[in-house]
Amino acid sequence: MRTTIGWQSVDGTAALQRAAFERRDLRSDDIAVRIDYCGVCHSDLHLLSGMMPHYKNAAGIVPGHEFTGTVAAVGAAVTRFAPGDQVAVGTLIDSCGACRMCQVGQENFCHAGPTSTYGSPDRIDGTITKGAYSREYVLREKFAYPLPDGLDPAGAAPLMCAGITMWEPLREAGIGPDSRVAVAGLGGLGHLGVKLAAALGAEVTVLSRTPGKSDDARKLGATDLLATTDDAQLARAAGSFDLILDTISGPHDLSPLLRLLTLNGTLSVLGFPMQTPVNLMELTSGRKKLSSSGTGGTRHTAELLSFAAEHDITADIELLPSAQIQQAFDRLERGDVRYRFVLDLADLD
Repeated sequence: MRTTIGWQSVDGTAALQRAAFERRDLRSDDIAVRIDYCGVCHSDLHLLSGMMPHYKNAAGIVPGHEFTGTVAAVGAAVTRFAPGDQVAVGTLIDSCGACRMCQVGQENFCHAGPTSTYGSPDRIDGTITKGAYSREYVLREKFAYPLPDGLDPAGAAPLMCAGITMWEPLREAGIGPDSRVAVAGLGGLGHLGVKLAAALGAEVTVLSRTPGKSDDARKLGATDLLATTDDAQLARAAGSFDLILDTISGPHDLSPLLRLLTLNGTLSVLGFPMQTPVNLMELTSGRKKLSSSGTGGTRHTAELLSFAAEHDITADIELLPSAQIQQAFDRLERGDVRYRFVLDLADLD
């Protein structure tokens, strides 16, 4: 076994403690990655706070599922990587490989259930995966990606969860230069949604309760900000958008957003609120579509990284030593971040 150091929940809460734990020895198609940077995702906090019912107990969990690092060792059958290579890893580290979803590169929808970067049973030995708030990670080479030259590794880490969560619905909707896209919520997900949609050539509007964010929205690539607290603005914008990326994590009524869609428009709910009331008549009027998505598979993730390198897109981050994870959680809960916390794991040496 390989021993590493990380930040672990010992009592099933968000109070993490520095602890040593074991990774498996490398299998033939495994690589070991020295983690340099790991993003702090809101879902990490949700899980540790008991807001994800499919996780019965977070005790023993090491969070973290969007990271970049350096290959430290490779298994005997590895062909894609060598020690010293820079890599990026996201929310999935295995899948069945045989179902229809896996065969088309949508391992995130694996019919047998994908193996998550943390909190999932390993498909071979059944041990529970531990995440990337740690100094080393071991995974199959298939689920690691070369980090393109020129992408800042700290800013690129959130692409592996927040970025791909935005990218898949943008690609599925065929967004391009003639498209009109709205992004609801300007946080860790939303700011990358704005950047990616604008780079695809779309006209982008931010939907926010806070009109004061208009300057930030334009700096990120949006052409406008629509105040969702202003009924007159909402009425004027009715029927405007081909796609709305809804990144709002709290409970909210979807009807006002559905009214903003044009004919055959799509509302993609990506913030995973626990309660999302839907009036089906809002879908009927205009043949609108309601969708969602969970991160991304290997095909779209590789595509995203290439696109991000071509357009110089990374997350706007605040870099913190990993020892400040509790401060990051506290501020994240208050919404006090622009736009993604990233942990520097060097302090675990």
